[in-house]
Amino acid sequence: MYRKSVRVHTSAWNTAVLIHLTDRTVRVTKSTPLQPLRSSLSASSSFFSKLCWLWSFGRQAVNYRRDERLPPTSVCQPAGLHLVLFLVRSPGECFRQRYRDQFVEGGFRLLLDRGAYFTDCNYDYANTRTAPGHATLLTGAYSSGHGIAANEWWDPQKKRMVTSVEDDSTRLVGVAGDAKGASPHNLMASTLGDELKLATQGRSHVFGIALKDRAAILPAGYAADAAFWIDHQSGAWVTSTYYRNDLPKWAADFNSSNRSSKYWDRDWHDSNGNTLRTTAHRKTKDGTDAGFYEVVGSTPFANEYEFEFAKDLINYEQLGTGASTDLLTISLSANDILGHQVGPDSPESQAMALALDHELAEFFNFLGHKIGLANLWIALSADHGIAPLPTVAEKLHIPAAALDAASLGAQINKTLAARFSAGKPVDFVKSFDYPVAWLNDEAFSSLKVKEEDAERAVGEALKQIGLRGYYTRSQLAQGAVADTELGHKYLHSYSPEGGWYVMGVPAPFAVGGKKGTDHATPYSYDTHVPLAFYGVPFQPGTFYTHAEPVDLAVTFASLLGINAPTHATGRVLTEALAPPHRADNSTPPAGKSPRPLRPPSELKPAALIASDGGQP
Repeated sequence: MYRKSVRVHTSAWNTAVLIHLTDRTVRVTKSTPLQPLRSSLSASSSFFSKLCWLWSFGRQAVNYRRDERLPPTSVCQPAGLHLVLFLVRSPGECFRQRYRDQFVEGGFRLLLDRGAYFTDCNYDYANTRTAPGHATLLTGAYSSGHGIAANEWWDPQKKRMVTSVEDDSTRLVGVAGDAKGASPHNLMASTLGDELKLATQGRSHVFGIALKDRAAILPAGYAADAAFWIDHQSGAWVTSTYYRNDLPKWAADFNSSNRSSKYWDRDWHDSNGNTLRTTAHRKTKDGTDAGFYEVVGSTPFANEYEFEFAKDLINYEQLGTGASTDLLTISLSANDILGHQVGPDSPESQAMALALDHELAEFFNFLGHKIGLANLWIALSADHGIAPLPTVAEKLHIPAAALDAASLGAQINKTLAARFSAGKPVDFVKSFDYPVAWLNDEAFSSLKVKEEDAERAVGEALKQIGLRGYYTRSQLAQGAVADTELGHKYLHSYSPEGGWYVMGVPAPFAVGGKKGTDHATPYSYDTHVPLAFYGVPFQPGTFYTHAEPVDLAVTFASLLGINAPTHATGRVLTEALAPPHRADNSTPPAGKSPRPLRPPSELKPAALIASDGGQP
C-alpha cells in the first residue's frame, strides 16, 4: 500500500522539492524543471510561465513507499556495468505473438528468451503521439509532468504551428545553410540521462539518435552530449548548436563518405524473394526530388543505416569504456513510417519486423564483441502502438472509419462561424490534428468569447462531426475530470503548451486520414507497447503483471542508485529483478498497480465534474 512520507528537503540549486531516498523507499517527486544546462538564465515570459506552472507541482511533492526493500547499490556504476542502451521501436506490442517463432537467436529473442518481458505494458494517457511517447519513456512521466502533449501545437505568440523541439535560438549543424535547429527546451522534466549526468558530475556520456529530431532529442534530455538525426533530403546526420557548433570529426567523415548512397536504388525483398519496395530515385507530387527520409525511411535499410551510425558513435565516442556508466538511446523510426502507410497487419510490416530482428542480432553481436553483453543493460519499448487499417477492421465486422481531417476541420469552422460570426468565414480552429483542435484565441477574443466558452463550443462542434466527447484545456488545467480510467488518461495528457485547445475522444478504430492509419487515441491498440529488459539485474521470464512505460526510467534509476527524473511517477518493476536486486518478500502486484494521479491542481468537486457535458 502506498502512503505519504513527509521527509522532504529543498535544494537551493534549483529550488526543487526533493525526497530523501531510503533503503525502504521508491520515491516520486514533483519539482521545478532543471534549468536548461546549456542555456543561460533567461527572463523570458515563456520560461517563467513554465517555471510557475512546474512550481505548482513542486509544492505537491509526495513520497510513496512500497513494501519492497531494495538493496543498496553503488551509485551510477554497478559492478561491471558500462552502457545502458534504450531501443525504441514503433508500432506496438503485437510483434511478439505473431512472429516469435520466426525470430533468429540473438535478436528479439535475446530479450524475449533471456530477458524480462512484460506482456501488459500500456500508456496511461490519450495523446499517443511520437513526441509525448519519447519524452515519457526517459522522464518516467506523462505529458502532465514533462509538458510535451503533441508533436506540434499552435503557438499564440508566433501565430503558427510549432514542433515540440524546434528552437529559434539554435541552428542546424551538419548541412549547408542556416536552417533552424532544435533542442529539448520545451521539456519540463529531467530525463534519466540528465540525472545520470548530475550524479557523475558529467562523466557519463549520454547520446540519442533517430531519423526524427524529436525522437533523438527528447529521450536524451537537456544534459546530453549530443542528439543526432538525419537531414530528410540528403540523409546526412545532423545535430544542433544547442549541443555543439560543429559535427565531431567521425560524424563529419561519416557524412562525407556518402554512406547513405548505398541505400538508394535497392529492392527490398521478403524472405520468399518477393519485391516489396524499391528505393529508386523518384519525384514528389510537386515535381521535386523525393528525399532520403521519404524514399528510404519506410524500409529496413533505414534501420540498418541507423545501426551503422550507432556503431561509429560507440567506437569513436568510446561508449562503455570509461569509469562511469554511459547511456545511448536509439529510436528506430522506420517502423513507424511504414506502419502509417500500410498498417500493422500487412506483409510489409511482417517483413520489417523480421528484417529488424536480423539487424538487432547483428548489432547485439557487435556490442558483445565491443563491450560484452554482461557489461550492458538493454531496454526495448515503443513510443506508441498503431490502429489497424480501417479496411482490415471492417472486414472483421468491426466498426471503423477513415476520416478526412481537413474536411472535418472545415466543417468545425463552419459550425463555429454560424454561432459566432453570423456565418462569415473565420478560422476559429487553426489546426485540426485529429482528434485535437488547436484554437485561434485571437479570433475568439476579438468577439469577447472567453477561453472556457470557446473551448466548450469547439468541443460540441467535435461531437457534431462524430467524436464521442471532449476535454478542454481549461478543464484539464483545473483537474476537472471524472474519476474514471478515461478521465485519468486525458488528465495525464494535459500540458500548458499550445494556447487554447480541445482534445476530442474519437470512436474506436477511427483514424483521421483517408489513406493508411494512425495513432493518437486512448485505446489499447495505441497504448499497448512492448517492454523488455536484458542485463544482469533482470530475472529472465515473461511477466503478466501490469506495467507502464513510466516504469522504465524509474527502474533503471533505482538500479543505478541515482535520483529518478524530477517528475517521474512510475514504480520499480521489482518482480522482474533477479534475487540479488530485490527483496525476498517482494511480490508482484496483482493487476494494475495503484498510481497517484497527478492533476495540475486539486480535483474539482463532484458537482462541477458532473456538469461537464463534454465527457463521454
